[in-house]
Amino acid sequence: MDFSYPETEKLKSKKIIDSLFTKGKSVSKYPLRLVYVAHDFEENVPIKIGVSVSKKYFKKAVDRNYFKRLLRECYRLNKQLLTENADTKYCCMFFYQTNERLNYQEINEKTIQLFEKFIKTIQEGKNL
Repeated sequence: MDFSYPETEKLKSKKIIDSLFTKGKSVSKYPLRLVYVAHDFEENVPIKIGVSVSKKYFKKAVDRNYFKRLLRECYRLNKQLLTENADTKYCCMFFYQTNERLNYQEINEKTIQLFEKFIKTIQEGKNL
């Protein structure tokens, strides 16, 4: 089991990020949201993900960076849920959408619930 978050899994392409916000679908589990779109990219990774914390909720960069670190860590430890169940390549943005300061355990639980909801959504979409 690989618990790394290598450079190839980081979403950095402006084109892909723009397509996420125009064509992407969304799954939410308060206070987290995952916007995703199926995309075929060159790298041999099943998923590319970026994280975002809004300046609207946390004015100080220190606070935003803290929650981004937590989101990346939660993704890193739970990404096997996504990689084992996604047969298509996906690009995702992972958002923290509240001004509540949840602790790591709460965010990790919500991340697992969000990833399970995402898996269920993409599997239902394939069965249609």
